[in-house]
Amino acid sequence: MPAYHFKALDDQGSVQKGLLEGDSARQVRQQLRDKQWTPVEVSAVNDRQSQNKSRYKKPSAYELALLTRQLAVLLAAGIPLEETLAAVAKQSPKTHIKSLMLAVRSHVLEGLSLARALQQAASFPPLYIATIAAGEKSGHLDLILNQLADYTENRFALQKKIQGAMVYPIVLMVMAIGVIMGLMSFVVPKIVKVFEQSEQALPLITQVVLTLSNIITQWWWLMLLVLAGTAFLFYRFAQTQAGKLAIDSMVLRLPILARLSKGLNAARFASTLAILVRSGVPLIEALHIGAAVTTNLHIKQTIMSAADRVTEGSSLSSQLEKSTYFPPMMVQMIKSGENSGELESMLSRAATMQEAEATNFISTLLSLLEPLMLVLMGVVVMIIVMAVMLPIVNMNDLAG
Repeated sequence: MPAYHFKALDDQGSVQKGLLEGDSARQVRQQLRDKQWTPVEVSAVNDRQSQNKSRYKKPSAYELALLTRQLAVLLAAGIPLEETLAAVAKQSPKTHIKSLMLAVRSHVLEGLSLARALQQAASFPPLYIATIAAGEKSGHLDLILNQLADYTENRFALQKKIQGAMVYPIVLMVMAIGVIMGLMSFVVPKIVKVFEQSEQALPLITQVVLTLSNIITQWWWLMLLVLAGTAFLFYRFAQTQAGKLAIDSMVLRLPILARLSKGLNAARFASTLAILVRSGVPLIEALHIGAAVTTNLHIKQTIMSAADRVTEGSSLSSQLEKSTYFPPMMVQMIKSGENSGELESMLSRAATMQEAEATNFISTLLSLLEPLMLVLMGVVVMIIVMAVMLPIVNMNDLAG
């Protein structure tokens, strides 16, 4: 039964919006009249989506993991796909998820496969669609959905772990900047103003701090404009293909950022390839999807080039070994999997290893960032204190 968006006036004259299922728009209008509501607009979910695909927001990582787990559990219980989609839509408290799942259900009722229906919805990643398509072809959709649910939940857990670890350093950085700006804007000018009235020459460090303080207090608006303009121009440059290539190339040259980018992209590529190969997706197609989920364009181009060579008969490990973007241990595990015929299990182990290594490296960086921020703040405060105390010491020497 297709779904329809509706807008109606209730018996109090308030506007009500929502979704209803019916054989036709006329039946939905009649359902609204039975509630003593006046129909204003009724449109099919598919029609509304074709007119404006951006209406349906893409599910977040948490929402995607929850949807996948619900689909896996209901299908494993033997519930038909159409009823499963309706149940998932009904259980969701968010309107955009409910609309999205009802749109997928409408496509399934029209005779499309689940993978094709998800593709029509234009809100699911290629990895998701390819994995479900492989599950439908193999006849083990419930098992594939369970694997996909584990994958999405692990990705979400890793994302939340990284975000949680970054909270304290960010708060500390903001507080440090706020304290320093407060000292330079309010404390330093009042204290140093006393020394300006004397004929004593101020120390160089005091002059520098006083100059910076004047710039901050008098030209703060210009500094904000310059920062905003620089950020805007950088953002526009980063949106271009040339800008993305330049930024990604620079990231791969910087020691810490290079290791972080390589580690995260290797973990994402290995885990994506593992779930796809385990689900029965052909290796070439899996490589293209694995390239699509990487964030660095240079690494993406390397994977696409490797896919072309694998198509010509080369092994995957030999192509990844030629680049410096993938850890040697990961390449050796893939080579071992190719030689033993257990590529699926070795990819899963490589993915687990890379995710653990990337998480540990990020945790180490964040644990080092906290004391570094405290040391930097201490140094700046010490400089400000020296700029204030040196003139006092000089005045005491002159007085003595």
